[in-house]
Amino acid sequence: MRTRPLKLGFLASANGSSAQAVMDAIEGGRLNAEACLMVSNNRSAAALAWAQDRGVPALCVPTAADPEAADRRLADEMAARGVELIVMSGYLRRLGPAVLGRYGGRILNIHPGPLPDFGGQGMYGRRVHEAVLAAGLAESSIVIHLVDEEYDHGPELARRRVPIQPGDTPETLEARVKAMEPAFFVETLQQIASGALELPDAA
Repeated sequence: MRTRPLKLGFLASANGSSAQAVMDAIEGGRLNAEACLMVSNNRSAAALAWAQDRGVPALCVPTAADPEAADRRLADEMAARGVELIVMSGYLRRLGPAVLGRYGGRILNIHPGPLPDFGGQGMYGRRVHEAVLAAGLAESSIVIHLVDEEYDHGPELARRRVPIQPGDTPETLEARVKAMEPAFFVETLQQIASGALELPDAA
């Protein structure tokens, strides 16, 4: 049974709505964790501003000019703040070997559709919902998985069903999934923090 707070780092490219929900849960005493660092590759990301407003260290690490240097810096910054688990909240960059080497099996991502069939490079946001509806499925899913060197490929930790409703469009399905994602992420982290859900290859 885990008793000490889980030290979390966050990655977001835009709003980071799931990260906001996680921090709300921490502040409300519903999640035994500590928000240690928010990082974005986008200097204008709203996630940086609201994290700073909450007193959480926030940092922009651009990746386009020198991906290898950014990878090393990201790994170093997370480690310097004692981060144990990284939460990706709409981070649209592939992670590099330095981060994956230091945090392998400790990076969580949430995907807005069934994996593995509706994942991979370019499959994010509304594109996922368009593909799910085009396939004629009776239900979609939200999947929380560990991150490795391939897009949407790491081991699955949790899955939540999202029934397809009559008349659904990519827009309506996207809105319903987005509304469900933050609470699902919080619930999964609660299970990890309490020891009810053990990560694969945990020491």
